[in-house]
Amino acid sequence: MSGLIPQQFVENLLDRIDLAELIGSRITLKKAGANYKACCPFHDEKTPSFNVRPDKGFYHCFGCGAHGDAISFVREFDGLGFTEAVEELAKRVGLEVPYDRAAKQEIQQARTLTDALDFASRFYHSALQGQQGAYARDYLKQRGLDSTIVEQYQVGYAPSTGTALYDAANRDLQGPLIETGTVSDKYGRPRDLFRNRVMFPIRNSRGKTVAFGGRTLGDDKAKYINSPESDVFHKSREIYGLFEARQAIRQLDKLLVVEGYMDVIALAQHGIHYAVATLGTATNQDSLTALLRQVRHIVFCFDGDQAGFRAADRAMENALELMADGLHLQFLMLPQGEDPDTLVRKEGPEAFQKRIDGATPMSRYLFDRQSEGLDLQLPEHRGELRARVEPMLNKMPRSTLRDAMWHEMLRLCGGRNPWQNRQHGQQKGRWNGERRDRVTEERIDVKLSKDSILCLALLEAPDLATEVTELASGSRQFNQARNFASWILEKAVRDRKALVRGLALDNTARERFYHLFDGIEHIPARESTLAAARELLSPNEEASRQLRLATLLRNLSSLTTEERQELRALSGGTRD
Repeated sequence: MSGLIPQQFVENLLDRIDLAELIGSRITLKKAGANYKACCPFHDEKTPSFNVRPDKGFYHCFGCGAHGDAISFVREFDGLGFTEAVEELAKRVGLEVPYDRAAKQEIQQARTLTDALDFASRFYHSALQGQQGAYARDYLKQRGLDSTIVEQYQVGYAPSTGTALYDAANRDLQGPLIETGTVSDKYGRPRDLFRNRVMFPIRNSRGKTVAFGGRTLGDDKAKYINSPESDVFHKSREIYGLFEARQAIRQLDKLLVVEGYMDVIALAQHGIHYAVATLGTATNQDSLTALLRQVRHIVFCFDGDQAGFRAADRAMENALELMADGLHLQFLMLPQGEDPDTLVRKEGPEAFQKRIDGATPMSRYLFDRQSEGLDLQLPEHRGELRARVEPMLNKMPRSTLRDAMWHEMLRLCGGRNPWQNRQHGQQKGRWNGERRDRVTEERIDVKLSKDSILCLALLEAPDLATEVTELASGSRQFNQARNFASWILEKAVRDRKALVRGLALDNTARERFYHLFDGIEHIPARESTLAAARELLSPNEEASRQLRLATLLRNLSSLTTEERQELRALSGGTRD
């Protein structure tokens, strides 16, 4: 709907917003000259790298690259869509968004539906507290839920009578209740969809009810049922518990994705407030995209049975196409017969938190699963592992992560280090939800051109610019390094922080050096880069002789008399 909001209004709105005041209302900012600094709210860091420029109207994080204006910040921080973010900011400065008539009707229709669903949520919550909700209250008490957590998640009860909700609603709400499927008129007369069930309202990022999940208290064939999809509820895009998680933790940096409503609520009651649940039988790309709009670190938690592993495999496969550098996915497989609800009550929140902290990274989980049943000492099985893994890696976008996983596959398939631990009577092909011992990683040799080495060294230590300029001035093989060093000297850049800031904020520099490191798939360690550059800048006597000899030979036809004499001396010959 962003196209229905005039661009001129958006620009005027941004001009009226005090960016420092807006961001400062959500995170703690510290003055730094004309700007402000803070620890980035979009990734975990200890040293502030998040900068706010009120005069320019943008923020930028030198750590994770987050960048944008007031609308971008509200969208990312509050998890809102474009239209919702504009409305939030417009309300802040007392403006009304100038929608056209069709857009206004669409928004009003959505509000009517969510108003009806909010009424249903209040009705169910009230019914839980009443006399008819006694059995439901006993059930929740047996499950270990206290009144505080019931109130926080607005858990309710749907009476067993067929039209209790419909009869309680006024005429203006009855139609919308039918439209959302909360009341069915399938057989020509209204009938409540949810009857004799514990009710879990599903709320969107703004806290408006968009659907329900209901757990039967009887012997219904379907233990859980959800609301049907409607204009305000799309099952694959909604995340249960996300609103509550944001209310409890304003700066979410991680989400624990579990399988059920009760798992979310039980974990929250035990102090783990960042648990959420996707809706439906599988974590698909829509739900993954919705999760990744909120955080860059996700831990998937599944039961340790076959169904749990299948669900984890589907989540992993759906995540591959979305993986990019900076995203961190992990998998926590629980012991068989346990789920988060039962396990956190049995072992306590601290022990459960340790399980979360020790969750298996996606890359390790992928190789663990795909190597099950294989003996990687056998060439045939190494070939089978590659046949399984290579198509999966090809789904991933180009990134450092994909390259590293590709090398891991080649290492495992090369047979240099057996993958399976056959000691201590471990059963072949069984994982049992436990982490395997990490395999000793082999160093990947990275061969770069001398020009690239010098450019990387300048990125790490800009103070080398003078030496690089002197070296590059006498050779055509260091063109990129010479240009980069010249810019550093021109801008009087003295340290890495100033260099990164300049490259990020100077449009001319960004365009000039945008492709500087294209083609470099693996970056050597800082120490290795600087050591290699130092060898080029301060070579030993023999290396200097060889370098000078090569330079003279390349320019043989245009050598001066002195240079020809130098060439004879260096080569030990009598070349004319």
